[in-house]
Amino acid sequence: MKLLFLTKDKPFSKEAAELTKRTFPKTTVISGSAQEPIKQDIYDSAYDYIISYISPWIVPEIALKKVKIAAINLHPGSPEYPGIGCTNFAIYNNESEFGITVHHMKARVDSGRIIAVERFPIFEADTVYSLTQRCYAFIYVAFVKALNSIVKGEPLPESREVWKRDPYTRKELNDLCRITGDMNDEEIRKRIKATTYPGMPGACIELAGKPFRVATDGVHIN
Repeated sequence: MKLLFLTKDKPFSKEAAELTKRTFPKTTVISGSAQEPIKQDIYDSAYDYIISYISPWIVPEIALKKVKIAAINLHPGSPEYPGIGCTNFAIYNNESEFGITVHHMKARVDSGRIIAVERFPIFEADTVYSLTQRCYAFIYVAFVKALNSIVKGEPLPESREVWKRDPYTRKELNDLCRITGDMNDEEIRKRIKATTYPGMPGACIELAGKPFRVATDGVHIN
């Protein structure tokens, strides 16, 4: 069995990669960030499975067409939240429940047939960070379940759930980070809470053409 395992350095990603490699020694593991373009020749081979484990890269359609059995993605969001910034928008919308989605990959991100969904509650004290960390734990459990089907040579499960909307875009996430003078206190509070994440820019106020980043400990110019 020949697999391609794409991932980045997130909780449980190394464990998932090591488990896959031990189970299927012919697995090729690629780990990196969106700022590190993947070498396109990695897609020259025809794999039995491609597994995108919170991967920063979009697998090209030409590679998906070569896959012999399945190309699957583990998405840190429920079917209501495809695309980028899923935990951000869930916190902004004050959801009481969230989840992660395992699905077949298509050329368009987060649009393929859903294999499985794992749901869990959002707590009142949750932040974007804490919710995202919980997603990683549920993704690992869902991955092990999917890998078990692969090991047994069984078809991957089929969920009755479907995607509820088009994928969120980078523009929509950037717009969520923007704070303007006509917003009331509640809207500003919601946006700051929904976009505050360690190491990320977060909410932004623009004054005199200059962006100022809103931080939990004050306001900083970019």
